[in-house]
Amino acid sequence: MIHLGNRSIRHSPQSLIRNSNVFTKSIILSCRSLSCPVGTIIPPLHTSLDDNDSQAKPLFAKQEKNLASFSSLALRRKSPSTENSSDHNHLLDPKPRPRLEELRKRLRGKDESISLKKAASSSSKKKASKSPSPSPNNNNSWKDLLALAKLDNLQKKENIESDAMLMDSFSRMHTYLRISLVERCNLRCRYCMPPDGVPLQSEDRLLAANEVDRLVNIFGSNGVDKVRLTGGEPLLRKGIADIISNIATNQSINSIGITTNGVTLSRHLPSLVDAGLTHANISLDTLNDTKFENITRRKGLSRVLRAIEDSCEALPQGNVKVNCVVMKGFNDDELRRFIKMTKDLPLDVRFIEWMPFNNNGWNKNRFLSYADMMDQIESDEVRSPMKLIRDKDGSNDTTKWWRVEGHVGRVGFITSMSEHFCGTCNRIRLTADGQLKVCLFGSAEISLRDAMREGASDEELQFIVKAALQKKKFALGGHGSAEGIEAANDNRPMTLIGG
Repeated sequence: MIHLGNRSIRHSPQSLIRNSNVFTKSIILSCRSLSCPVGTIIPPLHTSLDDNDSQAKPLFAKQEKNLASFSSLALRRKSPSTENSSDHNHLLDPKPRPRLEELRKRLRGKDESISLKKAASSSSKKKASKSPSPSPNNNNSWKDLLALAKLDNLQKKENIESDAMLMDSFSRMHTYLRISLVERCNLRCRYCMPPDGVPLQSEDRLLAANEVDRLVNIFGSNGVDKVRLTGGEPLLRKGIADIISNIATNQSINSIGITTNGVTLSRHLPSLVDAGLTHANISLDTLNDTKFENITRRKGLSRVLRAIEDSCEALPQGNVKVNCVVMKGFNDDELRRFIKMTKDLPLDVRFIEWMPFNNNGWNKNRFLSYADMMDQIESDEVRSPMKLIRDKDGSNDTTKWWRVEGHVGRVGFITSMSEHFCGTCNRIRLTADGQLKVCLFGSAEISLRDAMREGASDEELQFIVKAALQKKKFALGGHGSAEGIEAANDNRPMTLIGG
């Protein structure tokens, strides 16, 4: 027996299956006939079943999904006269509304596809990567999330300014915005891109320069002070110097960095620095020509080494980093060679634990942890030990910093898998096609591109960002471990997220 206000509907489990659409319509008609907003009259469906209908409970998953969609639709379709009616003054009433609260909990607790789309479908577990194109329902997902966020604020009588837009449910303030500018790359690094490559979207589906500028202004006005441009390979983006120049005019932003493979960096560096570039991270996983071609499937090591030196000359000390992804049996015998680069160059070298992403070949047997790296560096059986001295880490640092006595630069370890730093995470990401990702390892996304192109105001964009951050998991996208991330295999390839 299902109860709707003062009405009752009896269905057998079999009839619920046969008449699922009729069931949903009966709920909608009941709401309309009683002139009540959704959530004020419909109790939780599972607790509304008679005991003898317990076998039908699993059948309600689909109906609840339909109800969630109907809920946001009904909130948008209320006429001005209905919204202002005294019958609905309870929406502003500070007294608890148990049924409305239950509906909100159900909407929040649903699979994140109600308000946040999955970047890859379950078929991404196949060898070939699926296209990252938005799902058919993605155009409405930002509207659903916006409706829920506005309802929350209405209930709490809050304005977006009264509660930090960039604060998540664990009180982490997100002040670091990473923006991918392009999906394309001129290398094919094995840990970043699937063997068959990735399907690229058309240019019109990527964020335009003015859209990047608009979002930077919104994030900057709410607390972001650091921006990093990524890809793909960001230097393949036409007009990148102009994008940097526009960001540099924002008084809230005091750091503008780029993460690049360095192949063409020397050519672009003067114009980028003139535009306002302050930091450069250069990805390099080996100092051996043969290995470089093996890991990147391309030539170019000499150009990357030159770009490192040029960057150290053009940018302040401490603002140039080399990022090295370490894999057992591939480059773990080169750690000391990388550290020696810090002797005379004002360069920070960071060793990164290999992280699993969609179809990137991650293998636990080839994973080398932070502790194992330290052992190899300090207790080499052939050469004399190299002593590392612990240095100070920043408050939101992803890196555990060390030094070698007498060296100009530093040595760091990014321990995402063995000793994650999620508790102090302050990073939020925008993909090249405008999807907001609140966690690197989570598959949940929301399209700010679609929201902007379909008329969302700056205030509405703030509501969307705030609501998305409230859904952020505490650690590792909710997967628990590297093995959990690898098993889920539901994220984008790294090249389509932005390094």
